[in-house]
Amino acid sequence: MTNSPRLIAVSEPRHAEAVVLVLHGGASRRDNPMVSPTQLSVLRMIPIAKRIAWADRRRLAVYRLLNSTRGWDTRHTPVDDVHWAIDQLREGFGSDLPVGLVGHSLGGRAAILAGDRPEVRSVVALNPWVYPSDGTVDLTGRRVLIVHGTADRIASPASATAAARQLATTADVSFVRVDGGKHAMLSRHGDFDRLAADFTAAALLGGRSPRGVVARAFAGESLIDI
Repeated sequence: MTNSPRLIAVSEPRHAEAVVLVLHGGASRRDNPMVSPTQLSVLRMIPIAKRIAWADRRRLAVYRLLNSTRGWDTRHTPVDDVHWAIDQLREGFGSDLPVGLVGHSLGGRAAILAGDRPEVRSVVALNPWVYPSDGTVDLTGRRVLIVHGTADRIASPASATAAARQLATTADVSFVRVDGGKHAMLSRHGDFDRLAADFTAAALLGGRSPRGVVARAFAGESLIDI
C-alpha cells in the first residue's frame, strides 16, 4: 500500500494574503516507514507553525505537511511531497498567492530544494540536513533564512554554511548561528520559533525588511554575513 502525504490546517483566514507550509524532518525506519502525527519530528513543528500563524492570523494561512514516508527515500523524496502540497494549496487559494516554506532537518533540505517553485517567495531552513551541493538550486528572487545551532551533532553546521554561500549567488540569504542550539531545537526553541515566524511574515507580507528582522534579533557574531 502506498502512503500518501497529508495537509493539516493550522490557520485558515477568510482573506489570506499568503500561505506558509511547515515541513517536518525525521529519520527513516525500516520497521515502519509511515509518518505518525505523534512522532517527535512532527510534534516539534507544531509550536513553530502556531507561532507563524500568530504573526498575522488575518493574513497568513498556515499548514503542516505530513510526508508520505519517513526519512529521505530517493524514489519519492520529501520534495515530491512539497510539490504535491503546493499543488493542493494552489487549488484552494489560486496560483497568485505567495508561498513560504519553513522546514526542520530534512524538512529544511526539502524547503531549499523545492524553493524554486514559482509560487515560493521565502524559505526558512532550521538546522537543515543538507549537502553543500544543495546550494546550487536557483532561488533567484527568494528570501532565504538558514538558522543552525552550534551544538548540532546530527546536521552539519558547516554543510549548511557552505550551502548558504552557494544559495547566496542567486538569492537573498541570511544565516543565523544559535549558540548552544542542538538539533532538536529544545534548547533556545524560542529563538528558532521567533526567527522563523518573524522572517516569514516579513518576507511574505511586507512592511518590514526580512534582513532587518534577523539583524535586530541576532546582532554581532551570531549573524553570519553571507
